[in-house]
Amino acid sequence: MIREDPLAGLDPEQREVAECLRGPVAVRAGAGTGKTRTITHRIAHGVQSGAYAPDRVLAVTFTRKAAGELQSRLRALGAEGVRAQTFHGAALAQLGHFWPQLVGGTAPQVLPGKVAAVSQAVEAMGLRLPSEALRDIASEIEWRKVSMLSLERYAARIDERPVPQGISAEQLIQVHESYTELLEARRQIDFEDVLLLLTGMLETEPRAAVHVRERYRFFTVDEYQDVSPLQHALLRVWLGDRNDVCVVGDASQTIYGFAGASSTPLLRFGAEYPGAREFRLERNYRSTPPIVQTANRLMRDRPGALTLRAMRPESEGDELPRVEWFASEHDEAAAVAASIRASIEAGTPASEIAVLSRTNAQSARVETELAHQGVGSRVHGGQRFFDRADVRQAVLLMRGQAKVADPRPLFQVVSDVLRSCGWTSQEPEGAAQRERWEALGAILSLVDEMPAGTTMDAFSEELLARQKAHHEPTLEAVTLSAIHAAKGLEWSLVHVVGLSEGLLPIAHAVDEEDIDEERRLCYVAFTRARDELRLSGSAAGARAARMPSRFLAEAGITLTEH
Repeated sequence: MIREDPLAGLDPEQREVAECLRGPVAVRAGAGTGKTRTITHRIAHGVQSGAYAPDRVLAVTFTRKAAGELQSRLRALGAEGVRAQTFHGAALAQLGHFWPQLVGGTAPQVLPGKVAAVSQAVEAMGLRLPSEALRDIASEIEWRKVSMLSLERYAARIDERPVPQGISAEQLIQVHESYTELLEARRQIDFEDVLLLLTGMLETEPRAAVHVRERYRFFTVDEYQDVSPLQHALLRVWLGDRNDVCVVGDASQTIYGFAGASSTPLLRFGAEYPGAREFRLERNYRSTPPIVQTANRLMRDRPGALTLRAMRPESEGDELPRVEWFASEHDEAAAVAASIRASIEAGTPASEIAVLSRTNAQSARVETELAHQGVGSRVHGGQRFFDRADVRQAVLLMRGQAKVADPRPLFQVVSDVLRSCGWTSQEPEGAAQRERWEALGAILSLVDEMPAGTTMDAFSEELLARQKAHHEPTLEAVTLSAIHAAKGLEWSLVHVVGLSEGLLPIAHAVDEEDIDEERRLCYVAFTRARDELRLSGSAAGARAARMPSRFLAEAGITLTEH
């Protein structure tokens, strides 16, 4: 049952998208313009109006977390039955279904990660390489596959590609061959093989193609600016000669070019699908006008850039972001941690604060300094919430309690279960104890998100659905994240650290294409902030003094030295 009108509360541009239910549709949606809201309400409107059978709709995202959020929103809108999956998740399910019928036996085992297999392939060649080089080779194998290049075509382009230190171009090609032979001998495939095998299977086996096209009629693809040639090819074979597809993306947020992603399919959607309807969402509801102005200046005149319009009214406290410049990374980290503690003491919840950096390694100093300030932090992309032993125990106990008839209010029942796991109403001393306390408390906070009258059984089902979809509750801790991992997220206060030449843009970004991607990465970082954006950098580098990032001048940001 639809719990609210899917078209209610949409702005004119969002509503226009939501009402356009058929045919090829491209939505170029800027940061903070409500793209997820728009596409979920479009799908829900399609289901409510009868234009879509929910079980024939596939919404494709790039991460399991995004798929989980999409699934939760659709469920809240009453669009049960719609599937939200990643490209790999959908492809793996289909491959597992068709393999026994078309090939025989069970599908090959999917390799959880490439580095160990790459290491064994390198050792078989009599080489020894550091872990950084092994990771680089694994990334290069992934790039070759998502770019749909055979080894022969890749070898013809090897001069254009980065070659890790300690290995020659010829040896790199040999590692690709050895890696492939190793997986074949073990009857294993990697994640890119899942897409490659399914694409080939659907192209050559009419029965499989007909089955998929009968199963799914309407497609929605989020983050379309980051689609790879391989993902694009799979989408085309899913569609066949049909064109009921809606893609959503922002060329200014294309930050995975190193992994084969390209905004070209988004920008050339109209040429690929003649007669396509194309829309723009440029009303930014997330950030203050000064933050929006800064982001617009950074991307001014860049290809495919949208011009955001700040919808939040200006307030007296709004200021243009400034960058603080420090003598060393240690000084920068200490100042950022002290500033964060002051913000928390002034009333900003720790969960509404993030520190973003170009690489994960840069956040280590900040994490240490936050600990010195007595401020809890969590590294985004670390251990998943529902994988914690204490959380797993609590979820199991919730399931058991759901089988008991208990007339008490949900909050009281849940809090009693959590107390049996060691949770108390008072915050404990010690970092490890606080981390456990915050994790269990996050489960209790989910009760407030449930509709009035929710039963314990329904609450435990919600926990299981979130666990399966990796839809995690909010933890009361400062988030430390690499910028790549922060896309799609937002906080009230965002600190962007390391705004120095050699860090952002990164030192190995030398040509114009690489610098453009670093600029887009900076844009993504800026647009994560709702209320405050604080920027910093330092002069001391590992080998030589650094200069402030060129992106600061491009965005018109004032430098304050310490």
